[in-house]
Amino acid sequence: MAKTKFTPLHDRILVRRMEEGESVRGGIIIPDSAKEKPQQGEVIAVGKGKSNDEGKVFPLDVKAGDTILFGKYSGTEIKLDGEEFLIMREEEVLGIVKK
Repeated sequence: MAKTKFTPLHDRILVRRMEEGESVRGGIIIPDSAKEKPQQGEVIAVGKGKSNDEGKVFPLDVKAGDTILFGKYSGTEIKLDGEEFLIMREEEVLGIVKK
């Protein structure tokens, strides 16, 4: 199956959410629909950057491969090739996680 190539426009980034481990509280397995979605993800692709009124482009601080933190309601969920991703603006990113 061919993989779709996707490049975000301007200051948008494509993010794959990080999967969290199985949550068990008091012996009860919490179903996926009741779990909170992780607020950490991996940047898959980035746009060229934001441009000002004169047309000068300012590159983004995040790059593909970075692990980022973002707000609970950030971005727009999309599906590409059956996989779920988020598209968000760089300003919605709270920070870059360094290991």
